[in-house]
Amino acid sequence: MSALRARCRDCRTFTAVAIDTGYQCHSCGREYAAGLVRVPRAWGVGGESMAAAASLALPYPEAAVIEQESLEEQAAAQIRNLPALPLVLGGCCCSHAGVIRGLAARPGRLAVIWIDAHGDLNTPDSSPSGNEWGMPLRMVIDAGDVAPDDVALVGARSLDLPEIEYMAAVGIDADIGRALDGCERVYVAFDCDVLQPGELAVFMPEPGGPTLGEAEALLADITGRGTLAGLGLTGLTGDADPALVARLAVAAGL
Repeated sequence: MSALRARCRDCRTFTAVAIDTGYQCHSCGREYAAGLVRVPRAWGVGGESMAAAASLALPYPEAAVIEQESLEEQAAAQIRNLPALPLVLGGCCCSHAGVIRGLAARPGRLAVIWIDAHGDLNTPDSSPSGNEWGMPLRMVIDAGDVAPDDVALVGARSLDLPEIEYMAAVGIDADIGRALDGCERVYVAFDCDVLQPGELAVFMPEPGGPTLGEAEALLADITGRGTLAGLGLTGLTGDADPALVARLAVAAGL
């Protein structure tokens, strides 16, 4: 499917056409701020409930559904189908990898604000579980898609020792201002397990974390300080409340 066209959320026809960074339906006239890219795969053991979350009904036109058989193929398909302003709905945090790679190839230095209860900075050698969903932030850094100086990891409270050591070595911390400094655009990778347990149905809840309202304020603050290049929402389960999930997208200005 062309990234220029999408299925309209209202009339369900493929008549929503990209206009600048948003979409306008030529059939019913509805306008949208972003195109929705669904990435249902979860690259680890037992992630079926995360995969189901990619089907949640959000009020944005469906620009693409990415269902490739390997993570590399998934990333390539995301790049081919990337709207001007993507709203990504995973699946696991590997859903962000192809988007970041695609956005990094566009003009302007890209910052990545990774909001997550976990670090996602492991490698195959350091990972205790071997699940690839614990590695995507490290993947995009090691691939050169984003520099460590342009990354902030916000909300992390369940980190493995190799992740802590890596952060200290390359200078990654939770300082959003540092990561945004000198960058023209920002991609926000929001794993919903960063939230206080009970705020949303998530796959790997961790004690502590912000409320939904506090997360909305955080997203508004980030996008108020830099031009949003895209937003990804991951780590949910299929029984998450779509209306609450949509609140996060709206808070980011979508």
